[in-house]
Amino acid sequence: MSEIRERKETGRIEAFSDGVFAIAITLLVLGIKVPKAAEHGAGVGLGSALIQLWPHYLAFVTSFFTILAMWVNHHRIFTFVRRSDHFFLYWNGLLLLLVTFMPFPTTVLAEYFLHPDAGLAGTVFAVTLVAVALAFKGLWRYASKNGRLLAQRIAPEDVDQITRQHRYGPPMYLGAFVISFLSVGLSVGVCLCLAVYFGFRGWPTRP
Repeated sequence: MSEIRERKETGRIEAFSDGVFAIAITLLVLGIKVPKAAEHGAGVGLGSALIQLWPHYLAFVTSFFTILAMWVNHHRIFTFVRRSDHFFLYWNGLLLLLVTFMPFPTTVLAEYFLHPDAGLAGTVFAVTLVAVALAFKGLWRYASKNGRLLAQRIAPEDVDQITRQHRYGPPMYLGAFVISFLSVGLSVGVCLCLAVYFGFRGWPTRP
């Protein structure tokens, strides 16, 4: 009976969080604007106008896989979390705040990718991901410290694996932040690679 009650308690958090992730990942596509005929002129075809939007496609794909990896890792955490309290709810709320913010730096990056201020746009994008990584680390650390909110009978190696992953996340994204001062394209590439890495890294084999 207690296990059912715990699953119901965390189930509400997961359901609400899934809705936020779904909305955030959907809003990303709104940053890609349909080219208007009056803007690209009669001498420029639609095909050329669509090709010129490639920074928007790059930013969209990078953020899509990043938010997807966030959702995967959020689900991974709740594979082990079976209880909650007020502080955990606020940690989760902080994470969701940053997730809903993601479409903004994505659009900024797309708009300024070929602009002289591209470095600043890349910095804003990367620093947002650093903040997300820190929020994930805080969420997991609060839940896992002394097994505070975790289910019983969890393999210690699974807990250690997630702990290591969220320990290394912030410095790795901080590396992308530093790289953004040198090359915005390379920084975005690193962020995309990190999204794929964290999305597939070490999924626990035991419930």
